[in-house]
Amino acid sequence: MATTLPHKDVAIIGLGWTGSILAYELATAGLDVIAIERGPWRDTATDFPPTWAQDELRYGVRLDLFQRPAQSTMTLRNKISQTALPVRQFSSFLPGNGLGGAGVHWNGMNYRFLPTDYQLRTHVTQKYGAKAIPDDMTIQDFPMTYEELEPHFDRFEKLAGISGKAGNLNGQIQPGGNPFEGPRSAEYPNPPNRQPYGATLFAKAAAELGYHPFPVPSANLSQPYTNTLGVAMGQCTFCGFCERFGCGNYAKSSAQTCVMPALVRQKNFTARMNANVTKINLDSTGKKATGVTYVDDTGAEFIQPADMVAVCAFSFNSVHLLLLSGIGQPYDPVANTGQVGRNFAYQCTSSVLVQLPKDTKLNPFVAGGAVGTVIDDFNGDNFDHTGLGFIGGGVLQATSTGGRPITQISAFKDTPKWGAGWKQAMQDNYQTIYPLGTQGNVCAYRDAYLDLDPTYKDPYGSPLLRLTFDWHPNELKMSAYITEKLAGIGKAMGATRIESAPRTGPYTVVPYQTTHTTGGAITGDSPSNSVVNKYLQSWDVSNVFVFGASAFPQNSGYNPTGTVGGMTYFAIDQIKSQYLKNPGPLVPA
Repeated sequence: MATTLPHKDVAIIGLGWTGSILAYELATAGLDVIAIERGPWRDTATDFPPTWAQDELRYGVRLDLFQRPAQSTMTLRNKISQTALPVRQFSSFLPGNGLGGAGVHWNGMNYRFLPTDYQLRTHVTQKYGAKAIPDDMTIQDFPMTYEELEPHFDRFEKLAGISGKAGNLNGQIQPGGNPFEGPRSAEYPNPPNRQPYGATLFAKAAAELGYHPFPVPSANLSQPYTNTLGVAMGQCTFCGFCERFGCGNYAKSSAQTCVMPALVRQKNFTARMNANVTKINLDSTGKKATGVTYVDDTGAEFIQPADMVAVCAFSFNSVHLLLLSGIGQPYDPVANTGQVGRNFAYQCTSSVLVQLPKDTKLNPFVAGGAVGTVIDDFNGDNFDHTGLGFIGGGVLQATSTGGRPITQISAFKDTPKWGAGWKQAMQDNYQTIYPLGTQGNVCAYRDAYLDLDPTYKDPYGSPLLRLTFDWHPNELKMSAYITEKLAGIGKAMGATRIESAPRTGPYTVVPYQTTHTTGGAITGDSPSNSVVNKYLQSWDVSNVFVFGASAFPQNSGYNPTGTVGGMTYFAIDQIKSQYLKNPGPLVPA
């Protein structure tokens, strides 16, 4: 029998970027806040000390920081006609587990979406005509604009201490930055990182081809920094252990580094760790949440009453919880009804491997997760799509994140896979083979969605989440196009050999691609086209808010975290100024 706990003002599900920011803002506003996190507590000083945390086998291969399938997994199929099977080892994407969530192990690339990304359907229709959008493509506009979000992007960047160079300050194009970005109200809080040798070669070649290279906006700090909460942060040491690792140098922005030192001082904040929320509880009307039910690591069940529930989990975990709780109507792709689970999207990546002259010394071990150079010339609608047969695009980048011996050795396909031949190839090529990459958008489609699996269940007896997803012609054409452009930059770098690998279908969950899963609880201007309103408030249950990338109607060519951070502060501003004074719908249905 479940134990009912003392009432709280707010119950937050998940304690990553969005959960920690929301907890701090509401606790400092005087509310009694509890955050419930499925995984363990993780502290920078004790969990990631630089003297031993760089254990590639533990973190890079055995995935110590990530959600375990035994905790919760999902099923996958490419087509509606197929039977989905369980994902028994996460690989294509790696959801985080524990305090900090996926923000612990991220690389730290922190972009704002392009202004046109927020009005994608309107922009494409006006510029290229309605026929440019295939009948099965369900892209739609965000209900908020870049201009509305801009102050909140700035706030998140100052919290995280992002290092970069503005390309557009109040409408004035700035040398050295991204000329395609939306107008910024202020420069980045820290200057860009120094660039490794490979990135400088890429920048030179790209500029010679007439492109516009700029340093990656980075959560790997270029200098010591004290953020807006008074938290002191360190400078990136280019150790090459960012992705899949926590940062013991306090130099990579995360909830631990940027928010928790200030949040734990709030006496009206409580964190409940190793506790899995199984349901958001509703009253008899089904229109008001009364709190949540969770199970701790001993198997004991608890009911946590609360006036407000904030879902701040990883994107598909948030959608799963909405479906299990009966909040909103589940999406049915055949009948084309319902919203919860609709518009799942991913990120479409590809690679180009270049062999540079034999006297090159790349020193790939000198690296950071978001240290490098990128061009935006082929992202979004920054180039003319007339006659290309696709919409969207992606960033082209030289951002080698390290030279670790197990998982980061680059080799051409004809290299021996083991033995003396492999060893010799590594010795000959370690300093001269350089991986370049693209990261492209993924549009939403009628047959790409999340729902509850009819066969498989989790340890609590609830249906697993089922993902139906495959690559569509739009994304495959886009990937081929921008990968060819990237290969051209590789040639201009003086490459003696180039091996291109544009994205091909069908989608498989086996190789890692990105952890940028989006959609399923999308934001919109009406209950007929979305799960949450522009302030991330459920249309159906007004005291439930859903934060994170699950709100994206489709995915752009950028990493999602910067946009997630801006949207979080945008919603918090309205919650604090309006909702807390008069709880109820913030946008008329």
